[in-house]
Amino acid sequence: MANEELNERTEEATPKRREKERDRGHIAKSQDFTSSLVLSCGLGLLFVMGPSMLQKIQDIIHDSLTSLNPKQIPDDFVSIMTPYFNSYISIVALFFALLCIGAIIILRFQTGALFAKEVMKPNFKKLSPAAAFKALIDRINFFKPRQMVEFLKSLIKTTIVAVVGVNVIVKRKADLFALLGADPATGFSVIGSVAFELLASICVLLIIIGIIDKKYQDWEYNKSIKMTKQEVKDEFKNIEGDPKIKGKIRSFQMKIMQQKMMAKVKEADVVVVNPTHYAVALMYDPLKVPAPVVLAKGVDFVAFKIREIAKNNGIPIVENKPLARSLYKLVEIDGIIPQELYVAVAEILQYVYKQKGK
Repeated sequence: MANEELNERTEEATPKRREKERDRGHIAKSQDFTSSLVLSCGLGLLFVMGPSMLQKIQDIIHDSLTSLNPKQIPDDFVSIMTPYFNSYISIVALFFALLCIGAIIILRFQTGALFAKEVMKPNFKKLSPAAAFKALIDRINFFKPRQMVEFLKSLIKTTIVAVVGVNVIVKRKADLFALLGADPATGFSVIGSVAFELLASICVLLIIIGIIDKKYQDWEYNKSIKMTKQEVKDEFKNIEGDPKIKGKIRSFQMKIMQQKMMAKVKEADVVVVNPTHYAVALMYDPLKVPAPVVLAKGVDFVAFKIREIAKNNGIPIVENKPLARSLYKLVEIDGIIPQELYVAVAEILQYVYKQKGK
C-alpha cells in the first residue's frame, strides 16, 4: 500500500505544502555543499589573516625566549601558561569569529530565513528507549537507499581527497626533498605552500561534489513532498472554501443583486417580454445616456416579478419575442443596447411615448 500511495504522488507540491514543510524543518539542504563552502571560507580567511597571525605567534615565542627571567617564573604550570593562552586566544578569536559569521551567511544562503515552529515543540516520544533504538538501527542500516547513497558519497569523497593529496605531494616532492638540511624558516614556508595548495585543490573538488549533492537533495526533496491529486483538491478546497458554502454565498449575492435590480424596474420606460419566459426593462434618458439602458432582465420567475412590478407601477409592457431574447442575451444589466438593436428599440419607445402623449 505504501508503494502504491507513493506512485500516486504525481503532483508537484503547492506553495502551501512547501510552507508547511518548512515550518516542520523539512527543507532541501546539502551538508556537503555547506561544508565545502565553510572550508573554502576558512581557507580564504587563513590566506588573508595567516601571515599576520603567524607573525604575532612568532613575536610571542621570540619575546618569551629572549626576555624570560627564571627568577620570575611562577611555581605552578597554570600560572605559566595562562598569559600565553590568553595571547593565542586573542590572535585566533577574530579568525574564528569571522569564520562563524561566514558559516551563518552560507547556511542562510542555502536555507533562507527558516524558523521551524514544529521543531521547537518538545517531542518526548523521541526520548523513549524504543525510539532511540529505532533511530540507531536506522542509522546503521546500510541497506536503506538513503544510507547507501550517503555511504557511497563518503567513499567517493575519501577517494578523491586521497587522490588529490597524493597528486599534490608527488607534484611537489622535489620541493619537499629539498627541505633536507634547510633552515626552519624555509621549511615552514615550503610546507605551508604545499599544505595550502593541497587544501585549495580539495576545496575546489568538494565544492563541485557539494553542488552535485545540492542538486540531488533538491530533487529528492521535491520528490518526497509530491502530492496526490486528491491532496491537491483537498488543499484547494481549504484555500478557496467548501463548494457548498461558496454556492450559498453566491446564491445570497445573487439574491441581493436581484433585489437591487428589481428596485430599478420602477424607473423603466418600458418592459419588453416574450411573452412569459423573458422580460427586459428599458430606460432612456437622452440627457444622461446616449442610448437606451437595460435596467433589469430575467427569465421565468424573475421575468414574472419584473412584469408584476411594471404592472403595479403603470409601466408599459410590450411583447416582442425576438427583441426580448436579443436584449437578454446581448446586454448586461446597466448596459447600453448595441447599435444593431437601435431601430427595434426606437420603434417600441416611439410607440410607448405616443401612448403616453409624449
